[in-house]
Order: sequence, then C-alpha cells, then structure tokens
Amino acid sequence: MKNLVNTTDIRTVNVLGAYPNTTGTFRFIVRCRAGWMTISEARDFDNEHYMMYPESLLTGYKKGSLQTIEFQPKGSGIWLTVFARKGKKIVLMDEVIMAHVTVGTINQYWSDTNLYNQSQYGAVGAKTWADRAFVPYIAGVDFTESLNQLEGLSI
Repeated sequence: MKNLVNTTDIRTVNVLGAYPNTTGTFRFIVRCRAGWMTISEARDFDNEHYMMYPESLLTGYKKGSLQTIEFQPKGSGIWLTVFARKGKKIVLMDEVIMAHVTVGTINQYWSDTNLYNQSQYGAVGAKTWADRAFVPYIAGVDFTESLNQLEGLSI
C-alpha cells in the first residue's frame, strides 16, 4: 500500500492485498496457558468477517497469546503467513492488517511489543485511540465558514 507510514522495524508483506476479492481460511497459532503452541482454524463465517475487518484478526485472543496468523486462499493448499511474532517483537505483518489497525487495538492488546511506538503514532498524526496507527491522519474540512453563511440565510 502506498499510504502506509512504517517507522518501526516490522517487515511487511502483501498477501491479503494480492487476494482482495478471494475468500480463504485463516488459522492462528496461539500459546495456551500451559505454554504449548496450539493451532486453531477460523470458522467459515469468521473468515468472511476477517476479510472485511482485518484488524479483528489481532483482537480475538487473550493479550500475549497470539503468535502467528496464516492465510490459505481458496483453492490453494499453501498457508501464507500474514502476521508473525517472536517473543515481544512483531517481525512480520500484512499491509492490509497494518492499514486497518488502530492505536486503541495496539494499546489494549499489543502494548508490550514493538507495535506500541509513540514515534510511530506521531509520524501519522494519531491523536486518539480511534486513529489508525500506520495510515496518516488527514484533518477534516473546516465547515465554520459554510455554517456562518447558512446562519445568515433566512428561509
């Protein structure tokens, strides 16, 4: 994606962007309470939701347990990694996920990793938890003058 601003050391891939209108299957590698890694595949209706709202891929598990997310395009037998974590460091993230992740999601679920980065938030102009963390914030249009003109009209 052209409009991403990434000042972190997180590498990006463009897997989900290469399959924009394709359904597929997501699977998650998660550390359970006992410390073992487990793999769980998303249900069919969840896969559609994840394609529409990529940020929700990062919020489905308890803080600190999600390790890797993989995507298998429909009709393919290959699993492609779209998110990878190594200890406290996020090493790989898909551009589509990165474009949709908000400051609030990072602060709530990923504050102990390298995703939590105040200089990154400043680089994109993020001010609230609802702002996107890797897409520049573009200030809205100032309607003050238009509103003043409307007040002056008599109907």
